[in-house]
Amino acid sequence: MGEIQVPGRVWLAPMTGVSDLPFRQTASRLGAPYVATEMVACAEFARGRPDVVRRAAVGEGLPLMVVQLVGCEVAQIAAGVRIAAEAGAQIIDLNFGCPAKEVTGIQSGSALMRRPDLAEALVAAAVDSSKTPVTVKMRLGWDDSSRNAPEIAARAEARGARAITVHGRTRSQFYSGQADWRAVAEIRRATRLPLIVNGDIVDAKSARQALDESGADAVMIGRGAYGRPWIAAQIEAELSDNRFEVPGVEARLSIAMAHFRASLAFYGERLGLKVFRKHLAAYVNSAPWPADPAVRRSERARLCRLDAPGDVERELSALWRDPPERLAA
Repeated sequence: MGEIQVPGRVWLAPMTGVSDLPFRQTASRLGAPYVATEMVACAEFARGRPDVVRRAAVGEGLPLMVVQLVGCEVAQIAAGVRIAAEAGAQIIDLNFGCPAKEVTGIQSGSALMRRPDLAEALVAAAVDSSKTPVTVKMRLGWDDSSRNAPEIAARAEARGARAITVHGRTRSQFYSGQADWRAVAEIRRATRLPLIVNGDIVDAKSARQALDESGADAVMIGRGAYGRPWIAAQIEAELSDNRFEVPGVEARLSIAMAHFRASLAFYGERLGLKVFRKHLAAYVNSAPWPADPAVRRSERARLCRLDAPGDVERELSALWRDPPERLAA
């Protein structure tokens, strides 16, 4: 991507409600070379809406600042790119892949797969608005009858995009079924840009298969990172047949606690606790204990109902250090 070099072959995806600044700092500290922001809506970003601006927050401990923008108007995309670049973004990623109805309903995200001319114009506007490298994240198409990702990727390359990420599903699939990594190979044949494959990649085995079937240069991890912010470093090591020390019980507790405190510091106690509940649930889900699923669900729900930071820390520590009594095998 021009003068920006991203080390390794395992990147973490932009995830709404997940990849906020505390998560990005946590994952970066644990070895992730690339962690994108949550999706940032250009219109609200340009107006300075506080919660949207916060999604693009820059902080210490980030090896690379990647801001993902979403929008459907040329002027808004151009303004968003300029604001993000001035704030310190080193890469601007355009979202042509979000399947959520509230996004596609305003003709943004994966709705742009149905409007190739507009998608191309948005890439051109982003590239022309800043010297910051512009990348694009998309899906295979809107549905199986219109798998036009190769065309849009080629147009994006012609307009100056520096890399393409493809989630191996159509918008109509949302997250159902299996990601089609072989279909991503069609985009590989359509563009010379660095290609990143996304969708259902959760470990080294799935990463290898995705790389082999797609011909991509790297993989992007989304939901597989929930509760496992070290996953990029783990998969990277294992792809190279290097040993990786997976965090043990105490190390995971320390990671979760540090992440929680970072969330409180960033948002303030009340909002920080609320925002962190999704991460709290994920840490419990991925905890390394044999457990009855029903009991694990019960404990997760109980922890997520706590409304005082001190109670969360105390109860999480108690659960973590004495799981046999609470999580019966």
